[in-house]
Amino acid sequence: MFILPKITRITTQKKSKSRYNIFLDHGQGEAYGFSVDEDLLVKFHLHKSMEIDKSTISALIQKDTIHKTYTLAIHYLSYRMRSEKEIRDYLVKKEADDEQIDEVMNRLRAEKLVDDQEFANSLVRTRVQTSSKGPTLVKKELIEKGVQASMAEEALEFFPFDKQVEKALKFAKKKIASEKKKSQRQLIQTIQQNLMQKGFQSDAIKEVFEQLPEEEGENTEWEAIVYQGEKLLRKFERKAEGFELKQKVKTGLYRKGFSFDLIEKFIEEKIHEE
Repeated sequence: MFILPKITRITTQKKSKSRYNIFLDHGQGEAYGFSVDEDLLVKFHLHKSMEIDKSTISALIQKDTIHKTYTLAIHYLSYRMRSEKEIRDYLVKKEADDEQIDEVMNRLRAEKLVDDQEFANSLVRTRVQTSSKGPTLVKKELIEKGVQASMAEEALEFFPFDKQVEKALKFAKKKIASEKKKSQRQLIQTIQQNLMQKGFQSDAIKEVFEQLPEEEGENTEWEAIVYQGEKLLRKFERKAEGFELKQKVKTGLYRKGFSFDLIEKFIEEKIHEE
C-alpha cells in the first residue's frame, strides 16, 4: 500500500527566523525533507501530521528557490536603484538559473521595483548633483548598465544645457586658478581637452569660454613665461650658450604656447642678464 509522506516536525532555522525546516516520514522514520520561507509555510498551510505528495513537495521546493532568488534581488535593491542588467548580472553570479531570473524580473517589474527609465532619470539627477561628469560620460555609464540608448537620451533631459555650462565653468575656473604658470594658449587647450574627456560637448565648452572672465592680460602671461623660461634656462644652460641656448629656450617656450613677441622679450631680458 502506498503511503503519502507525512510532516512530522517543523523547526525554525537558527540563522534565519523566517525560514523553516520541514521533516518528513516516508514510512521509514523521520528525516529532513526540505526548507521553506515563512510565506510559503503560511500559503500552503503546512503543519505537523499533514500528508503531502511528491508533486507538492517539488512545487514547494521550486517556489522556495524562486523566493530565495527574489529575496536576493530585494536585498540587492535595498542599497540603491538598479537597472535590469545589474540585477540580472547579480543573480547570475549568485548561480540562479535563467528561468528563475525571468520570473523574478517579471515580479519586480509588476511591483514597480525595477524600471530602467526611472533608474536612468535618477542616475542622471544624481550625477548632476554629485559628480563632474558631462552628459556624454553619463550616457555612456547608463548604456554600460544596460539602459537602452533611447531611455538614456530621455533621461538626459534632467541635465539641461545651463547646468552643463555651470558645471563645466566651475571646473574651468578651478583649472585656471591651479595652472597659472601655463601660457594662455596652453591653458585653453588643457581646459578644452579636460572638458571633452569629462563628457562635455562642444557647444557647452564654447559657452564656457565666452563666460570666463578676462584674464589679467600681459602681466599674468609675463609671469607665466618667466616661470617657464627660467626652468628651461636651468635645464639648458649647462649644455649650451649664446645662440644655441637662445634657440633651445625659444623652441621650448613656443611649444608651451607663448607668443613670439613675448618669447623675444623674455630672451632679450633674461639671457642678456646671464
